[in-house]
Amino acid sequence: MASVTIRNLPDDVKQDLRERAARNGRSLEEEMRRALIALVRPEPAAPRKSIGQMLYEMSRPGIDLPELPDSPASFATIDDE
Repeated sequence: MASVTIRNLPDDVKQDLRERAARNGRSLEEEMRRALIALVRPEPAAPRKSIGQMLYEMSRPGIDLPELPDSPASFATIDDE
């Protein structure tokens, strides 16, 4: 693998990278490596859906919700009896 030296990096940029690495639980070197790779090889965007496909997906049944009781008497609790 190749090595790269970056000179004249502003101190505040290095500090921001150091804080970002700490938040992500990585070393500064690993964080910079991942940032450079993401810059050069961005992940391909998900294919866009057509309006027809989106409408079709929206019309599909979702989560089955429980049916509500027909009368208020069905809401009686043990205390009411």
